[in-house]
Amino acid sequence: MQDQENQAVPNAQAEAAPSTPAEPTLEEQLASTEARLAEMHDAFMRAKADGENIRRRAQEDVAKAHKFAVESFAEAMVPVKDSLEMALTVETPSIESLKEGVEMTLKQLTSAFEKNRLLEIVPTPGDKLDPMKHQAVAVVPAEQEANTVVAVLQKGYMIADRLLRPAIVTTAQAK
Repeated sequence: MQDQENQAVPNAQAEAAPSTPAEPTLEEQLASTEARLAEMHDAFMRAKADGENIRRRAQEDVAKAHKFAVESFAEAMVPVKDSLEMALTVETPSIESLKEGVEMTLKQLTSAFEKNRLLEIVPTPGDKLDPMKHQAVAVVPAEQEANTVVAVLQKGYMIADRLLRPAIVTTAQAK
């Protein structure tokens, strides 16, 4: 008899369970999940498109920067070219006028270099050889410390912090 009572209780609970409408049906759960999936897919596609647009704009910006990077320097160089051309149009120049014109043109060129952060590298004799800025082409006997600059054969140049051309130097030989 107890077995029948124990069995009756679970059956009573089982009969009461289907009557609670709190749990959604499988179809409702599936529809809800599909709706969330559609929302997430839409958000993913929008994020992907935004990423592609950002990448494309960045590539365009880099291309423009490369294309117009020399523009400032070119603007500074045009007056230098004008001065050189003007010097060539003088029919009977004197040595003094040529020298004066060349000096003025050199000042314009130096100003253009400074404006565009093109800096000269001119080590002085006795400076320690810096392989990051100097290129030693010869080692000569000298009355100074070894591996120091004896003479500058050609100036070097840097653009901002980047080496454009090293200074060509001779260095002192070790005794």
